[in-house]
Amino acid sequence: MAREHIAPTKSNLLRVKERLLIAEEGYDLLEQKREILVMELMQKLERIKMLERDLDARVATAYPCLKRMLVVVGRERAQRLARNISYRFELKEKQVTAAGMKLPGLEIRLPNAELKYSPVNSFAECDETVLEFFEMLKICTELAAVRTIVWRLAREVRKTQRRVNALEKLVIPTAAETKVYIEASLEERDRDSFFTSKLLKKKGVAGMATGVAQ
Repeated sequence: MAREHIAPTKSNLLRVKERLLIAEEGYDLLEQKREILVMELMQKLERIKMLERDLDARVATAYPCLKRMLVVVGRERAQRLARNISYRFELKEKQVTAAGMKLPGLEIRLPNAELKYSPVNSFAECDETVLEFFEMLKICTELAAVRTIVWRLAREVRKTQRRVNALEKLVIPTAAETKVYIEASLEERDRDSFFTSKLLKKKGVAGMATGVAQ
C-alpha cells in the first residue's frame, strides 16, 4: 500500500495522526450526508412516480375529452375559441431545502382556471376540456419542479460519493500506512539507541574494572 515519502520523525508522526483523525471524521460525516441525500432522493423519486401515474390518468381523460369537444364543436370553431384563451405563467428559480441543504429548484405559479370566452358560443364540452387540460398542466409543472430537485440531488450524491471514495480508498489508507511506517521506524530507532546505550555502559564498566585491576 502507498505511503507518504516523509522523514520518520516524531513531529511528522503527530502531523500524520492529526491528518488521519480529520480524514476519518470527515469520512463519517460525508457518509452520513450521502445516506441522507440518498434517502431524500428516493423519496423524491417516489413522488415522481406518483405524479407520473397521475399524469397518465389525466392524459387518459383529457384527450378523449378533447376529441369529444372537436366532434361536437368542430375544429374551426374550437380554434377560434382557443385564440381567446391566454394565461400568464410565472417561472423562476428558487432555493429548495432538501436533506438539510439548499439546492436550486424550480417554482412555477399557475393562474386560476378561468373560462375566457363567451359561454353563448361554446358548449359544455369546451369547459370540460379546458379544465381537464388545466389540471394536466398543473401536474406537469409540479413534475418538472420535482425532477429539477431530483437532478440536483443526484448530482450532489455523485459529488459526495466521489469524496467518500477518495477518503476511503486513498487519503485514509495512505495516512494509516504512513503512520505505521513512522511508528515502526521510531520504535526501531529507540531499540537501536537502547542497545547502543547498554553496549556503551558495558564497555564503560569493563574499562573501569580493567583500570582498577591495573
